[in-house]
Amino acid sequence: MGTVGLNFGSPTSGTGFDVSSTVSTIVANLQKVETPWKTQLTSLESQDTVLSNLGTLLSKISTDVSSLSDFTGVLAQKTGSSSDTNVLALASASSSAVAGTHSVTVTSLAKTGSGYLTAITNASDKLSGALTIQVGTGKAHTLTVSSSNNTLTGLAAAINSAGIGVTASVLTDSKGSRLSLVSGTSGGSGHLSISSSLVDTSNSNASLAYTEKVHGVDAQLSIDGVDLTSGSNTVTNLIPGVTFQVLAPSAQQSDGSLEEIQVVIGNDTSGVESAVAQMVTDYNSLLSAINTQQGKDSSGNSEPLFGSPTLGLLQQQLVSSINAQNPNGYLDQIEAGTNAAFSGSMTIQVGNGTEQKIVIGAAPDPAEANTIYTGDGVNTLQGIADGINQANIGVKAGISTQYGESRLMLSSQTAGTAGALSVDSSLTATTDTLLSFASLPSSGNSNASGALDSVADASDVLSGSISIQVGNGTAQTITVDSGHNTLQGMADAINGTAGVGVTASVVTNGDGSAYLALLSQTAGSGGALTVTSNLLDTTQTTTQAISYTNSSDISGLANLGITVSKNYDGSLEFDASVLDSALNTDFGSVVGFFQSVNSWGQNFAKVLNSAGNTSSKGVVKLAQNANSNMEASLNKQVSKQESLISIQQKSLTAELNQANEIMQGLKSQLDGINILYSAITGYKSS
Repeated sequence: MGTVGLNFGSPTSGTGFDVSSTVSTIVANLQKVETPWKTQLTSLESQDTVLSNLGTLLSKISTDVSSLSDFTGVLAQKTGSSSDTNVLALASASSSAVAGTHSVTVTSLAKTGSGYLTAITNASDKLSGALTIQVGTGKAHTLTVSSSNNTLTGLAAAINSAGIGVTASVLTDSKGSRLSLVSGTSGGSGHLSISSSLVDTSNSNASLAYTEKVHGVDAQLSIDGVDLTSGSNTVTNLIPGVTFQVLAPSAQQSDGSLEEIQVVIGNDTSGVESAVAQMVTDYNSLLSAINTQQGKDSSGNSEPLFGSPTLGLLQQQLVSSINAQNPNGYLDQIEAGTNAAFSGSMTIQVGNGTEQKIVIGAAPDPAEANTIYTGDGVNTLQGIADGINQANIGVKAGISTQYGESRLMLSSQTAGTAGALSVDSSLTATTDTLLSFASLPSSGNSNASGALDSVADASDVLSGSISIQVGNGTAQTITVDSGHNTLQGMADAINGTAGVGVTASVVTNGDGSAYLALLSQTAGSGGALTVTSNLLDTTQTTTQAISYTNSSDISGLANLGITVSKNYDGSLEFDASVLDSALNTDFGSVVGFFQSVNSWGQNFAKVLNSAGNTSSKGVVKLAQNANSNMEASLNKQVSKQESLISIQQKSLTAELNQANEIMQGLKSQLDGINILYSAITGYKSS
């Protein structure tokens, strides 16, 4: 810290000095301690702005990818057209519709039942009698005229408020007024059956008979040669997922047959192309923002995140995902950790190449041609993957485990149709039975308890281990060994292990099955049980056939027209014509590329969701949290320093004010001394 020189002026002038400016100078010098802290805060705030922007850009591309990887997204949308919109107009095609062409002929349209009562000269004439109305096969409703509804208008209001399913109105012209009735349901199910005993008491009890004008009937049409009916001219789901309107009967052709209307349901390829183009645009925007931070601004200063490991990690995740290969298909999943043992064989053919056979077990002598053997005793999923990968047959095998299930993924090493995989599986998997733990309800200060799944017999042989934690204590793991490989053996092992904090017992059911029960030795919430069971019943096994599912023949983004730019900046280029060709020739593979299990689209969506600031463990979020913690610490230091300076400022002000008062009084004291001196000596100072 520098020194502060105080200029008090002439001590005998009586003017003193400026306390305020002197204190301000001292305080400003003390505040220089805060400068590096505030400089660091400014730098962190600049980083926060960039990180927030990166989070926004990640969110945008995440939305783009979700629209493609979501089962109800743009890849599920449909378009439709009609070859004669005067007869049939397409209204909508939902995501459940299937692309294809349908032939439709319209014989007749649906009609809504309607009719009217005999006209009367004066609409205000009084009526009497009753009117019975039945809609279709529904209940007949009788309305008896009373003083409250004994005119046409009153009767219409009574019908409309009765909820019969008929709309009544009074129509008046030069010939008089009449009650009009229209069914609320179109087609045959809305046909009206009307019985009238109404009379006009104001006109010699003239009868008001009902006349049917339109008989309610269904539309008659044929779809793909099947005769069908529709109660409405708006036809829904006769073609699954499609709604269309019939506007007129089909024209009759020269041979007497009806013209067939072609209804074409197609995939929304233009929508998909737009979504992919937007994904590429937003990816390039994100990458540009990352690249910008690796240089300097227009003033030559380093960008806020220059040299930050966050940029490198984020860029690595993005580039790795862009270059990732899409699996072409997968085997059925098996439950992870169940000692699955495979048997049988499977065949793999790449394009028009030679079919290769993968056999579980050791190779015979002599071995079959074009056959891969996993090896003696090698019957696991990993063993199958290793056998395929080591054989170099143009296929990469990998294992994906999610949500407790594992499956073998296959990816062709050859792009396009030449690398399409044809796989036939005759594999079976035999798995042990996993014994899961379930907690039993407890309340208040009762002891927590739970049980493992039952086994068929208490003597069943077990393998694996179980982890038990009581409250916030240390989890204890008990592993099955040769002396403790039954339910009772595990109960003895648990009870014999010090510090576990539970009592284990074997409970036998009436049918001979049994289970292991655990009871916490500590009451209340402090004795809550957290149990992870990896115990397997090796006596009771399950065998299942393992099938192969072909998900996509597209192995990478290049097959969709997306390639890395030759500008060497990591950006992407998009050729819409390549994607258009893929959509028109193999739409299902495009869907599989984005939506199948462990597909490129599903995996990229996960990367984006976990990289941004929406995930607590995302790269951007972690960097924001680190900055936030550092900013809080720096602000605390600044606040503490300001508090100390405030105390010193008050103290300095008081002390300097006191000193200033003394200096201001020196002149008058000196003048008094001079006067006294003159009086004594007779000397008069000039």
